[in-house]
Amino acid sequence: QVQLVESGGGLVQPGGSLRLSCVASGSIRAINTMGWYRQAPEKERELVATIPSGGSTNYADSVKGRFTISRDNAKNTVYLQMNSLKPEDTAVYYCKAEGVVISGILYASNYWGQGTQVTVSS
Repeated sequence: QVQLVESGGGLVQPGGSLRLSCVASGSIRAINTMGWYRQAPEKERELVATIPSGGSTNYADSVKGRFTISRDNAKNTVYLQMNSLKPEDTAVYYCKAEGVVISGILYASNYWGQGTQVTVSS
């Protein structure tokens, strides 16, 4: 089975930075696309950024120029560097893995982590 574990969330002042990490574990050979999503109170979950195994990254307009997504395929890990944080970035941030190869079989399912809280406040 695939498990995703996020870390790096916390409380930060406006203008500050945080770096989120997400490690995927299991008998994983490869992951097609990894991404970050977030959900603020009383709002729907929304895309923050995605990164395919070999292609261009994609960002929500609200985070372009401030957030950077990257991944380490050897470690099955995805990162989200968040700079110039704003109060409206406050949310639970979730990691997602899509298209996971296990023992030579591609599983098209989406796998989610449990989330990590990011709070931007003075």
